[in-house]
Amino acid sequence: MKISIVTASFNQGSFILDAIESVLAQNYTNVEHIILDNCSSDETPRVLARYSHLKIIREKDRGQSDALNRGFKMATGDIVGWLNADDRYLPGCFDAVLKGFVDMPSCDLLYGDYRFINVKGNLIRTRRELSFDMFMLKYLHILYIPTTTSFFKRKIFDEQNFLDINYHYAMDYEFFLRLASKGYKFGHLPKLMADFRWHEQSKSFLDIESPKEEMNKALLLHDPFIVTVPTPLRCVVRSLLMIMARAKRFVLKLLKGNYCVQ
Repeated sequence: MKISIVTASFNQGSFILDAIESVLAQNYTNVEHIILDNCSSDETPRVLARYSHLKIIREKDRGQSDALNRGFKMATGDIVGWLNADDRYLPGCFDAVLKGFVDMPSCDLLYGDYRFINVKGNLIRTRRELSFDMFMLKYLHILYIPTTTSFFKRKIFDEQNFLDINYHYAMDYEFFLRLASKGYKFGHLPKLMADFRWHEQSKSFLDIESPKEEMNKALLLHDPFIVTVPTPLRCVVRSLLMIMARAKRFVLKLLKGNYCVQ
């Protein structure tokens, strides 16, 4: 099977080398790496020029979601991965994905476990995730499905499912919630597959409130229950559901023996 990796890039020259090399390190020949660069003004163009195998589109876009959508539409692989320019895959990632789709043929999307690393690439902590759960996807205070370990069957994009470009922070949450609501099947691979880099230039670090606002917006759009709650009570109900989701996640992790991993 052919794997397409899509990376949106804007002034991530300090990290994009790691992302590119992590794809090459999979030692998988039937792969294409598509990079959508929003006319970066740092060292990104010089780094990209060193790799003749890359499919590079260097043009202005309307944000990360728009760039990723362009890459998803270009992808020719049977499986499509979403790798941020400042993240990287771990050894064996592709092997796990290929085996996962064989072992779970009904799944349309697979995701795995991951590590948090700092700006220098040093380990901060490891996060072991859980099997897909719609209740936790909707109401947890965070998105527990990491994009950096997410791989999609091509049919998701062939059936015209793309990111909503009106979302700039929680585009992944809205996308996964929409896919789940449509009945696409998610599967979890209990393997460390990628590193998520936590640094001061990342959107998650610079802005904490905007992702929360966009998650609430997406929930109102895709959750038939929450829209029935009267507006004055919606915040209280949402908080209670979040507490329940966090408790459920804690118990499930406790039962799996990885409750100490955040």
